[in-house]
Amino acid sequence: MEMETALSELGVNDDLLDAKTKAQLDNDGFAPLPGILSPEQVAALRKRLAELSRIEGSRAGEEVHQEAGTERLSDLVNKDPMFEVCFTHPVVLAAVRHVLGEFRLSSLNSRAALPGRGHQGLHADWGVLQEGQGYQVCNSIWLLDDFTAENGATRVVPGSHRKRGIGPADELDGDPRATHPDEIQLIAPAGTVVVFNSHLWHGGTRNNSDRPRRALHSYFTRRDQPQQLDQAEYLRVRTRDRLSPAALYLLGV
Repeated sequence: MEMETALSELGVNDDLLDAKTKAQLDNDGFAPLPGILSPEQVAALRKRLAELSRIEGSRAGEEVHQEAGTERLSDLVNKDPMFEVCFTHPVVLAAVRHVLGEFRLSSLNSRAALPGRGHQGLHADWGVLQEGQGYQVCNSIWLLDDFTAENGATRVVPGSHRKRGIGPADELDGDPRATHPDEIQLIAPAGTVVVFNSHLWHGGTRNNSDRPRRALHSYFTRRDQPQQLDQAEYLRVRTRDRLSPAALYLLGV
């Protein structure tokens, strides 16, 4: 199978993104896609993530990453069919294709910033791009709670994905946890998906509310780059059996 065949079978076409969204991805490095998830989907995803967190306990997230002050889960491709939407939704895939061209899923994880915690240093997901290097990675945040200024909404530095040869620490006196003068927060309601070129400088902020701030992250990479989680190694037989050939192609298996 080829990339365009797989995307076509999943309903991706050139009409799914308007000019404004494409310009946001090109110029700002991110674009919010409102209403991707229904309220019913959001509620079901929250419930399932809570169940998985209870089941996995201290092991939760260990396939990829554990982070103090957060609840993380990893390898969600294998943990419930309801997560399939995060790597097959046609509008999201159209946005990722706009950034990367040919790609595959790198990982599918969740992150919940706990009250009083969750602040991250500004970072890019692939390190510092050098002159002549094209974009290698693209991420998407699936908002399962409203992202607000209070509850730890992700901060981004618009346009920073176009910088070459420098990282956030170079502009923040060596402290990427500091506030960047150009940063903004991604404020949006639950059900929104924010697709962002993940060379964009970004990071979670402190959750100053009294409840977790929950999100899913489906992270994509160019097909010639290694995955954050080796999908072929982790893929379970029952997952392979239920997924379409096009979905399996997007997993790179």
